[in-house]
Amino acid sequence: MIDPKNLLQRFGLGITESKVEDNRILFEINASELSSVVRTLKKNHALPLKTVTGSDERAMGRNFRIYYVFGIPKENVFLIPFISVSAENPSFPSLTPEDQEFSMYEREILTFFGLMPIGHPAPERITLHSENFPKDIHPLRKEFRWNTPIVEPKEKEWPTFKKYEGEGVYEIPVGPVHAGIIEPGHFRFSVLGEEILRLEPRLGYVHKGTEKLFEALPSERQVALAERISGDSSFHHALAYCQAIESLASTEIPKRSLYLRMIMAELERLANHYNDLAFIMLDTGLAFGGSQGTRLRERVLQWHERLTGSRFLRGVLAPGGLLKDVPKHELDALRIDLIDLENDFIEVMEAVSESLSLLNRLQNTGRLERSIGEDHGIVGIGARAIGLERDARIDFPYAAYDSVHFSVPTEADGDVYARYKVREREIHQSFKIIHQSIDRAISSNGPVSIPIGNLAPNAHAVGLVEGWRGDIVYFVLTDASGLIMRVKVRDPSFLNWQVFPYLVTSDMVPDFPLINKSLNLSYTGNDL
Repeated sequence: MIDPKNLLQRFGLGITESKVEDNRILFEINASELSSVVRTLKKNHALPLKTVTGSDERAMGRNFRIYYVFGIPKENVFLIPFISVSAENPSFPSLTPEDQEFSMYEREILTFFGLMPIGHPAPERITLHSENFPKDIHPLRKEFRWNTPIVEPKEKEWPTFKKYEGEGVYEIPVGPVHAGIIEPGHFRFSVLGEEILRLEPRLGYVHKGTEKLFEALPSERQVALAERISGDSSFHHALAYCQAIESLASTEIPKRSLYLRMIMAELERLANHYNDLAFIMLDTGLAFGGSQGTRLRERVLQWHERLTGSRFLRGVLAPGGLLKDVPKHELDALRIDLIDLENDFIEVMEAVSESLSLLNRLQNTGRLERSIGEDHGIVGIGARAIGLERDARIDFPYAAYDSVHFSVPTEADGDVYARYKVREREIHQSFKIIHQSIDRAISSNGPVSIPIGNLAPNAHAVGLVEGWRGDIVYFVLTDASGLIMRVKVRDPSFLNWQVFPYLVTSDMVPDFPLINKSLNLSYTGNDL
């Protein structure tokens, strides 16, 4: 049982009133205290910020609230200070001037709740672009219905981009519609010759109103919605959602289900890492590496379908466990094939390692300084490629990750090659995890799911998993009846898109696709 008083005192907070909900401590602070409390947690004690979100709780006799979710690594505890914001004075103090990581969160709250971050250097809306959406709509306020027709403004305000002045400097607009099948996003380059001086991304073109849909859909359809937030991360998004719901229901799911979940999660990681390595090599002109990587990915996708009936691992997760079991003979067959699959991968990587042209394109390209990554809260592969050992499977262990042995690969150089090597090394760690999980799943008897009880009323839960791009966070709130009233989704791409412009500065325009693929961020995961 958590002792909130001692824990808060340990972090230098003289908070007298707090609420404990499982592994979460919530406490209200005044807006005037926000900066000092956040500085204490984030700067003085280096607690990672997991998400920031608003919530419209006026129907519950409260005001708007803004929650700041911090995690305590290795202890799997979350400290959640929050402030109240009245409808009469819809503003709150911005933390961006002292910490860049808060910038996009605050702009998101401005966009969807209409709460102004006072002191923000660029308090502009995101996602809801002014040429398509009226200024006075705030979709996450409760009075805004999910099916409200959007009337485009008669007088459109077209976007303006920052100008990079200088002799010989010109602009290259790219997108939002691209060649091939990738998602839409606009990139405005300022270029001198072939050197990129500045990149300004503009996203939001695949906004689907996801968080509003969570308010409208019945609970039995919400897992399917989570699976469709970012299609290549279907399982991890659904897993984060289910873990939050299971926490609200105080449900401990069967051990066998935990190990099967880990097997499926690591298979999703394998498939996407193979795919990324393939297209990184393909973007350098190494067709052999591209074809071999996609071939390996296909082998994993076939296992997805064989185990679950879905190549994207959809329709198998549910709060309380899994919707289908995996028989022993299938787990034995998977174990045998994984040995061959890893050896196959080793042979491919040994072959491509002899390509000097590959190394020439990857090394010193798309370099990110560690300080910039830290300032913007970078997560996942991008973080580990600049030497930050951040991985929710170890820092905030879920499922049964604390019962298996694996390491977190890191690189120091922060370039495309570092991100390439992190993926290569993580693939071997995923094989280790899957083999151990197969052994434990086979030795674990019993069901793969149990019914969950009612959700706790007036409660808050955090679902945190390490997706293959980085950590995925779900912050779920219930009302006085125990019904879900708010689901905040934070995909890793929401953070990592902020650092992307720094990766391409001083590189050549032809290197942009390669640098882009080395992070492979999700447009839809960002836009929701």
